[in-house]
Amino acid sequence: MDKSPAGNRYKDLAERLDDSLAFMAACGLTSETTPQIRETDFYTSHESLLPAYEEAMTRIDSTSGEWYDTSAHMLWIGDRTRDPEDAHIEFLRGIGNPVGCKCGPTMDPDSLLRVIDTLNPENEAGRLTLITRMGNEGVTEHLPPLIRAVEREGRTVVWSCDPMHGNTIKADNGYKTRPFDRVREEVERCFEVHKAEGTYLGGIHLELTGKNVTECVGGAQEITEEGLADRYHTHCDPRLNSDQSLELAFLIAEMLKDDRVTKNGSTRMPVVA
Repeated sequence: MDKSPAGNRYKDLAERLDDSLAFMAACGLTSETTPQIRETDFYTSHESLLPAYEEAMTRIDSTSGEWYDTSAHMLWIGDRTRDPEDAHIEFLRGIGNPVGCKCGPTMDPDSLLRVIDTLNPENEAGRLTLITRMGNEGVTEHLPPLIRAVEREGRTVVWSCDPMHGNTIKADNGYKTRPFDRVREEVERCFEVHKAEGTYLGGIHLELTGKNVTECVGGAQEITEEGLADRYHTHCDPRLNSDQSLELAFLIAEMLKDDRVTKNGSTRMPVVA
């Protein structure tokens, strides 16, 4: 039996999952009684990096007469291609899809407002998602001024957090990796900033896989730089593996629960799910 700290953590997670499933069953929510829990709406999204490809996938909706990019439901612009004078924003502002924009530590409030006004001139709710990627050490300094500018000008946006891209490093052995602790810290600090500013974090952008890869260091498995070579399978960016993803999911669930408890003025209750 594995009695290591990591083994105890996974045992605890498994027991909590069992408790959650038992609670649902006690409420009458099973796959037999509620077939809907076996189904889900599935949406796709990717960066609008290659304008020629996106243009080739764009069609006019016969019912509305609007242009839509059929390559994905939602398209976003990266932090390096967000100049309102460049082709990437020019393309996205002309399609009816929901769109997003990555916001890194060099994004200033005036530039952000220009991007918002270009991509969402009608201030339509749900049209524009701002995906912040500040790095774990940059969130507290760089995110509040952006939030305050958006709130001051009355712009309607969805805030999302990308804790992956701002925390990419090169290991001493040459592997591109992301320390799990930094990923976790950016998520935590992003929640804290939004809570302090009176706004809401509406999403989290992660790169993950259900496979047991060794691409991001740290986590309960304590993947080391030396261990990266064991199962480094990505052809692009390093991904959280299944255990790291589950660990982060439970952390997010805890923060959401604590936030609900604080808003309701209730006392802390035992974890059910």
